[in-house]
Amino acid sequence: MASAPEDPVLQRYFKGHKAAITSVDFSPDGKQLATGSWDTFLMLWSFKPQARAFRYVGHKDVVTSVQFSPLGNLLASASRDRTVRLWIPDKRGKSSEFKAHTAPVRSVDFSADGRFLATASEDKSIKVWNMYRQRFLYSLYRHTHWVRCAKFSPDGRLIVSCSEDKTIKIWDTTNKQCVNNFSDFVGFAHFVDFNPNGTCIASAGSDHTVKIWDIRVNKLLQHYQVHSGGVNCISFHPSGNYLITASSDGTLKILDLLEGRLIYTLQGHTGPVFTVTFSKGGELFTSGGADAQVLLWRTNFDELNCKDVIKRNLKRLHFDSPPHLLDIYPRTPHPQDGKIETVEINPKLDVIDLQTSTPPVVDILSFDSTTTTETTVQTLPDKGEEICGYFLNPSLMSSECSPTTLKKKTEEMSDLPSESQRSIPLAVTDALAHIMEQLNVLTQTVSILEQRLTLTEDKLKDCLENQQRLFNAIQQKS
Repeated sequence: MASAPEDPVLQRYFKGHKAAITSVDFSPDGKQLATGSWDTFLMLWSFKPQARAFRYVGHKDVVTSVQFSPLGNLLASASRDRTVRLWIPDKRGKSSEFKAHTAPVRSVDFSADGRFLATASEDKSIKVWNMYRQRFLYSLYRHTHWVRCAKFSPDGRLIVSCSEDKTIKIWDTTNKQCVNNFSDFVGFAHFVDFNPNGTCIASAGSDHTVKIWDIRVNKLLQHYQVHSGGVNCISFHPSGNYLITASSDGTLKILDLLEGRLIYTLQGHTGPVFTVTFSKGGELFTSGGADAQVLLWRTNFDELNCKDVIKRNLKRLHFDSPPHLLDIYPRTPHPQDGKIETVEINPKLDVIDLQTSTPPVVDILSFDSTTTTETTVQTLPDKGEEICGYFLNPSLMSSECSPTTLKKKTEEMSDLPSESQRSIPLAVTDALAHIMEQLNVLTQTVSILEQRLTLTEDKLKDCLENQQRLFNAIQQKS
């Protein structure tokens, strides 16, 4: 059956990774795509014809999550090697390494203004970092098992997290407290995110379900059972009207949230699909999975009124506003029994001239500029050149760090010898390496002590509550 003009269409494949794709993200300008993989590499793909792909070498284990900063000047990655890296997405691939987690890091997420980064880890914590000074700010502890994902709300006031302890928690970034808790799960959530207006959260469940909650009234609004395998990832369309899901059953599903129904099932991957995301404008989406392929799709179904909806939503995303109350409020939960008519799209059945992109790949070795831990206080370079030129949000830069100035500095620096070619006394190198090892040990010790203190506080609170109940019971008897 020929596809209708409004049906999503597979545009091209990207091949270059040697193992499963774990995470994908579009650059804010929509011209590039970043991917992370089990092969330990982060890759940067250009949509230009005949363009080279860059493969960033630096992580020592699986790359679990990648995300561009809101302005596209930084690329964050998380890894099972317990580190987070910030990369400059260019041909030099300069990176900064963050070390604070004591277990594999599962996700990274920038706040909408680019000032903060949230990281989630199997050490049961969420950590928040200041991107202006590249410093650790605070940890959030309440989960009792691995934290799979943490995401900022659109206004930056909240963080939502999901864990293998079968809970989803919402945190207030002002007082650093857990303000809400959802635990209505047979399994646990692999992934969670806010809708574009910040009024709802959606979760991707290991129990094959997708659930949408209204956080204003703590109510389960929609409950989809459309997959036959665990749901690994979800992505809201920028309009907030559609949700796309990726599953271990090998399919992508597109849900119409206003109608509360499944509208498309997309084939294309061989094996489980681990990640999916819409572009910033919603006109494209991309997916990756166990087959080590990245698929780029054109949305099409959103073209009728998408721009008007996005403009309306953007007006509500100013940071001093109260919670947004005017957005979609689905009427009732919508469990799916598989009998509803849906369009199934399998690109392999279409006779089309599909563009397969296997571009030349340039390996870029990372030169670490800094190592940031909870216990180190990093000072800014005297002239602000290093951090200003590479790692600051351009909106926070001084006049001497304007994009024009930065371009000139980058050109000048390209003629300088690389860090590996500079002559550094061996004794100094050994001493620095020893200091870094000691700092890493100290960081892990502090983190363990922090966890133990949190557990002790919880136990003490329980004891006090039990004591109060006993005291009340004795008073009532007497």
